[in-house]
Amino acid sequence: MALEMRDRCERCGTAVLAADGPARICSYECSFCVPCAEEMGGVCPNCGGELVARPTRRGAG
Repeated sequence: MALEMRDRCERCGTAVLAADGPARICSYECSFCVPCAEEMGGVCPNCGGELVARPTRRGAG
Protein backbone atom coordinates (compact mmCIF):
# COMPACT_ATOMS: atom_id res chain seq x y z
CA MET A 1 0.00 0.00 0.00
CA ALA A 2 1.58 3.27 -1.11
CA LEU A 3 1.36 6.55 0.73
CA GLU A 4 -0.85 9.05 -1.09
CA MET A 5 1.36 12.02 -1.91
CA ARG A 6 -1.17 14.85 -1.99
CA ASP A 7 0.02 17.92 -3.84
CA ARG A 8 -1.88 20.67 -1.98
CA CYS A 9 -2.02 21.84 1.59
CA GLU A 10 -5.41 20.96 3.10
CA ARG A 11 -5.48 24.21 5.07
CA CYS A 12 -4.35 27.00 2.73
CA GLY A 13 -4.87 25.08 -0.52
CA THR A 14 -2.37 27.21 -2.34
CA ALA A 15 0.91 25.63 -1.34
CA VAL A 16 2.09 23.05 -3.85
CA LEU A 17 3.55 20.07 -2.02
CA ALA A 18 6.12 18.41 -4.25
CA ALA A 19 6.61 14.67 -3.70
CA ASP A 20 10.29 15.36 -2.97
CA GLY A 21 9.66 18.49 -0.89
CA PRO A 22 8.83 19.25 2.74
CA ALA A 23 5.32 18.64 4.05
CA ARG A 24 3.61 17.48 7.24
CA ILE A 25 1.25 14.51 7.45
CA CYS A 26 -0.88 12.70 10.06
CA SER A 27 -1.61 8.98 10.28
CA TYR A 28 -4.69 9.45 8.07
CA GLU A 29 -2.55 11.06 5.32
CA CYS A 30 -3.97 14.57 5.84
CA SER A 31 -1.29 16.77 4.30
CA PHE A 32 -0.21 20.32 5.11
CA CYS A 33 2.57 22.72 4.17
CA VAL A 34 5.16 23.36 6.87
CA PRO A 35 4.00 26.93 7.70
CA CYS A 36 0.38 25.81 8.20
CA ALA A 37 1.44 22.80 10.30
CA GLU A 38 3.51 25.09 12.52
CA GLU A 39 0.62 27.55 12.90
CA MET A 40 -1.61 24.63 13.99
CA GLY A 41 0.93 23.56 16.62
CA GLY A 42 1.66 20.27 14.85
CA VAL A 43 -1.87 18.95 15.43
CA CYS A 44 -4.14 17.79 12.59
CA PRO A 45 -7.42 19.76 12.63
CA ASN A 46 -9.25 16.82 11.03
CA CYS A 47 -8.41 14.00 13.43
CA GLY A 48 -6.42 15.58 16.25
CA GLY A 49 -3.39 13.46 15.40
CA GLU A 50 0.24 14.52 15.40
CA LEU A 51 1.62 16.10 12.23
CA VAL A 52 5.06 14.77 11.37
CA ALA A 53 7.48 15.21 8.48
CA ARG A 54 6.17 13.41 5.40
CA PRO A 55 8.63 11.03 3.74
CA THR A 56 9.86 12.17 0.34
CA ARG A 57 9.93 10.32 -2.96
CA ARG A 58 13.12 11.09 -4.74
CA GLY A 59 12.75 11.42 -8.46
CA ALA A 60 8.98 11.90 -8.25
CA GLY A 61 7.45 14.92 -9.68
